[in-house]
Amino acid sequence: MQATPGGDEGLGPTSPAPTLWRRIKEHPLSRLGPGLITGVADDDPGGIATYSQAGAQFGLNMLWTMPLAYPLMSAIQAMCANIGRVTGKGLAANIKDAFPPIGLKGVVVLLLIANTLNIAADVAAMGEVAELVSGFNRHLMTAFFVCVTLLLQIFVPYHRYVSFLKWLTLSLLAYAAVLFTVHVPWGEVALRTVWPKFTPNGEAAAVVVGVFGTTISPYLFFWQASEEVEDMQANGGAALRALDAKTAAPELRRIKWDTWSGMLYSNITAYFIILATAATLNVSGVTDIETAAQAASALRPLAGDFAFMLFALGILGVGLIGVPVLAGSGAYALSEAMGWNWGLERKATDAWGFYGVIAISVLAGLAIQYSPISPMKALFWSAVINGVVAVPLMVVIILLASKTSVMGAFTSSRTLVALGWIGTAVMGAAAVRMCIPG
Repeated sequence: MQATPGGDEGLGPTSPAPTLWRRIKEHPLSRLGPGLITGVADDDPGGIATYSQAGAQFGLNMLWTMPLAYPLMSAIQAMCANIGRVTGKGLAANIKDAFPPIGLKGVVVLLLIANTLNIAADVAAMGEVAELVSGFNRHLMTAFFVCVTLLLQIFVPYHRYVSFLKWLTLSLLAYAAVLFTVHVPWGEVALRTVWPKFTPNGEAAAVVVGVFGTTISPYLFFWQASEEVEDMQANGGAALRALDAKTAAPELRRIKWDTWSGMLYSNITAYFIILATAATLNVSGVTDIETAAQAASALRPLAGDFAFMLFALGILGVGLIGVPVLAGSGAYALSEAMGWNWGLERKATDAWGFYGVIAISVLAGLAIQYSPISPMKALFWSAVINGVVAVPLMVVIILLASKTSVMGAFTSSRTLVALGWIGTAVMGAAAVRMCIPG
């Protein structure tokens, strides 16, 4: 199959929309784009488990990671979004054009493995939480969620499916609501956010690496770049590189606003999760959290049923975003690397390789639930692989965003590039420190 990044004629919506659908499309939430969904997908059940562990183990002393991660994460994601919108091609296609193919193939293989393991951990957490809330068997609920996400991705066109994902982003508000159900020492919170107290040993470094690895993750790079292309195709637009600066300026402003606000929403939510678990679990001596569902269960006797329910529903909501993003990002990357047709706006018969990768990733994640592999082990190895992939991939993204041969007149600003290099250095240093004993 031959890839057609600009999209075929007729890929976007061509018939008049029903009244209800038109109202949904005209809602202010619909004006936000890939940045919002990417940001929320970052707080998937695996991420919630990591943030919960940070709060439970170190209390308020890991809150500083979120203000630091925010500009670094936003810079990298903004570069990915710009690469997609300016060139009209996803991240993998741009890497394929600018660098030796062997590097891309290695990254894509590792990305697919990491994403599948992450999906396994996410759907396991969703099934466990659903069992806690409804009483139904967790494996049955896991299979249900897998089927729902898979059917939506395969059979619902992108322009409708993306609106569904945008509404699900409201589920993150549950974590802000949790803070109204527990006592929070706000003065101490403000102090520890800027002046933490902890010993910088290997144990602390492992948590920092986990937090940053969850926040700045390779699958988000591929997803956001390709979603910008999907949006461009759905709206009948052209790659910005073919336009003059004045014509392109509104779209670049939209990308900047969408990305930085989406990452802010994501990071504030992660901050709230660390804060909620610090104010409840850590204070009560619960310092070891392995899954998001375990964090929700631990909250129940400490903060009450309402806090438990809010936390649990948040896990289910973000899981329904995180799993499709994980599966979709791998499909985008492999399809572009192989030159296949791709896109959630396409019918399955027009992009069978793309949808095949999505189906295999999600079903493999489901199969792990019935294997001897622990979902937590799957999440651990996913984090390890992401740590291996993230740093060199960030270097590649910065180089791509800085190349006039790729971006034309729309190369990234010095500020954005500087933040990207700082983020790369932080990720690399944290990973190296984790490997040093003591």
